[in-house]
Amino acid sequence: MVRDEFGCKPDDVTCLFLLQACADLGALEFGDKVRNYMEENGYGDAIKLCNSLISMYSRCGCLDQAYEVFNRMREKNVVTWSAMISGLAMNGHGRGALEAFRQMGQAGVPPDDQTFTGLLSACSHCGLLDEGMLFFETMTKQYGIKPNIHHYGCIADLMGRVGKLDQAYELIMSMKELKPDSALWRTLLGACRIHHNVTLGETVVGHLVELKAQEAGDYVLLLNIYSSVGDWEKVKDTRRFMKERGIQTSLGCSSIIVKGVVHEFLVDDVSHSRKEEIYTTMDEINKQLKIAGYVADITSELHNLDEEEKGHALSYHSEKLAMAFGILATPPGTTIRIAKNLRTCVDCHEFAKALSWVYNRVVVIRDRNRFHHFREGRCSCDDFW
Repeated sequence: MVRDEFGCKPDDVTCLFLLQACADLGALEFGDKVRNYMEENGYGDAIKLCNSLISMYSRCGCLDQAYEVFNRMREKNVVTWSAMISGLAMNGHGRGALEAFRQMGQAGVPPDDQTFTGLLSACSHCGLLDEGMLFFETMTKQYGIKPNIHHYGCIADLMGRVGKLDQAYELIMSMKELKPDSALWRTLLGACRIHHNVTLGETVVGHLVELKAQEAGDYVLLLNIYSSVGDWEKVKDTRRFMKERGIQTSLGCSSIIVKGVVHEFLVDDVSHSRKEEIYTTMDEINKQLKIAGYVADITSELHNLDEEEKGHALSYHSEKLAMAFGILATPPGTTIRIAKNLRTCVDCHEFAKALSWVYNRVVVIRDRNRFHHFREGRCSCDDFW
């Protein structure tokens, strides 16, 4: 479109759509190019575009750049503040999101329902139960905003994460004007997986079946719950049920962008043109991490195998291969950015923490739930996700 031969110059609307696409894909390099084009063509101060930039950088895991755009904006509206609060929330800065809300009030900008979605999400990701319940109450009493399904989802998630599963279930069942949807039930099912609650997990799947909304991922979570308590008979029965009903699980896929090229990996992937180098690098990484004390978390493996077999089965998950390629294909010190279509498993989470410390790399993984920023052996989520 920017070529002279087409005679059609991109405008501010074009840039807006491009930034939304970059946010969805995590295409940071292209997003930077769009920003440069905006500034070169006089769109750099447009409030809608700046708001989209904040969202794009946040969803690419680049909170510093998002905050830099936010700080230089002369005018900030409710969308600006909400985008910054949501960005802080999804990147694990719960307290920062709460502080941004306080500053928003000082600036005289009234919040809307999106602002509270970001706030409650921040509380949920960081386990801030008291603060979350206070905001949930304040939203209605002080600002007259009726809770929507997303707000209830955040509170149910928050209760579930801190172990108040029964209270979360009661909250969902007490909803009168709103009907619980599949996303809300899945939130509670995820909490059942974290706390190994078999009985409630089965109840929640029952509600999903009633809605005719059950998906393969729901049964995978149920398999996780059964395997975590060692009930291999129910694991076998559930697998048989899935096979009989033709329920197929989604393959885990992780992608990493190097020099503008997207490289995708599946578990045990051998399709990459540099597969031999990647697996050699992977083996070397495993050796170095074991020396440093990393031990595979075999609870992430859902098959009834012995410990050695489980460890081997976990060795070549898609995000591990993407990390190995990042180590192989980028200079030392370069941040490794990975996007995954599913929730990252406990073992891959521990692996990334160890790798960030041993190789002195910042590793950013965006899974289907949130961002994980790994640095010096720690994750921004504080192992709470």
